[in-house]
Amino acid sequence: MPVVSADLKPLTFVFEDDGLVPNNRIPFVVYKGAIDVNNDHPERTIEKLFDANGWGDMWRNGVYDFLHYHATVHEALGIARGHARVRFGGDAGKEFTIAAGDVAILPAGTGHQCLSASPDFSVIGAYPPGEKMHVMRPTPENHAKAIKTIPQVRPPASDPVMGQDGPLVRLWSRPDQKQ
Repeated sequence: MPVVSADLKPLTFVFEDDGLVPNNRIPFVVYKGAIDVNNDHPERTIEKLFDANGWGDMWRNGVYDFLHYHATVHEALGIARGHARVRFGGDAGKEFTIAAGDVAILPAGTGHQCLSASPDFSVIGAYPPGEKMHVMRPTPENHAKAIKTIPQVRPPASDPVMGQDGPLVRLWSRPDQKQ
């Protein structure tokens, strides 16, 4: 099993709906330095961890350089190599530097866009069981559809990094965190 820091604490952020990017009232979560990827196969290390925690339908790539979101599913982004500057939450959101070993977990509707990346930047994306991922661009029509589908996306049964007892499960199932 991949090595995960035992004292790992999530950073959480809530982004407002800006009229084009719906975002979500449940928090966007970032684990800094969550996974030890100092090995010859960091992509496989992240894939094994995500798979062991019930997050599948994985892909390897980067983060699109255009603003988009997913309104039918939550998404985990595990950084295997390199680093990037990514804006989460849409144009009015927040820029983050994410680097090898970090994991960002986006509730359905969270806007994201890569602003710059190192040449070796490599990401593993994964989703909890359920609907398939669809890329949505920020348009009034897509926003109208998304505000109907996002509340129907169920919280995942497990945290992609910390498993069934991980902080994400508690953060995303609190009664005061309605979508």
